[in-house]
Amino acid sequence: MTDQTVRAVLWDFGGVILTSPFEAFNRYERDHDLPLDFIRGVNALDPDANAWAGLERNDITPDEFDAAFAAESEQQGHRVPGADVLGLLSGDVRPEMVVALDRVIAAGYTTACLTNNVVSDVDENQQRMDVADVMARFDHVVESSKVGVRKPERRFYAIACELAGVTPEQCVFLDDLGINLKPARAMGMRTIKVGAAAEAISELGAILGIDLH
Repeated sequence: MTDQTVRAVLWDFGGVILTSPFEAFNRYERDHDLPLDFIRGVNALDPDANAWAGLERNDITPDEFDAAFAAESEQQGHRVPGADVLGLLSGDVRPEMVVALDRVIAAGYTTACLTNNVVSDVDENQQRMDVADVMARFDHVVESSKVGVRKPERRFYAIACELAGVTPEQCVFLDDLGINLKPARAMGMRTIKVGAAAEAISELGAILGIDLH
């Protein structure tokens, strides 16, 4: 049944529109004889104040992250340069998610991309065209490196609602991480944990009452 209260659909980028960087992390771990999910484990330690959090808030530079992450990972038994981790972040665009996004837009919903990201040294003219094409579709883009807060900080979601002109109760939010969905849900948003794209698209379509495939 259509939920008439929903006015905006908020999308994470990496792991939702793009394939998850965790797949690349696991390949790196296999290639370097590291425990499975080691990189994620380092990022999960002291998650509000570690090197990863500082980079996404733009509190530290990529060079500082390189050294800080190496030190944090070494404390956990394996030294991994932060620069290696940054090189693993680019995923592939999921075409079925782009189709769903286009159909949500065509149905008249406000859209916003909520992404924890890092400052890039790449010139705008050198950015991936497939990524830029998707980003241009959103009504609003909220980037942690520009607003100075990051998911799962509540202020990040509040900024997105302010830009979209909606309340949390009028939003559906898609993310691949439960830790990012929990505060959004507590604020009143409908949330969808994204794993397989088809399942998430079906769940969103059911909430909105439209075919997104």
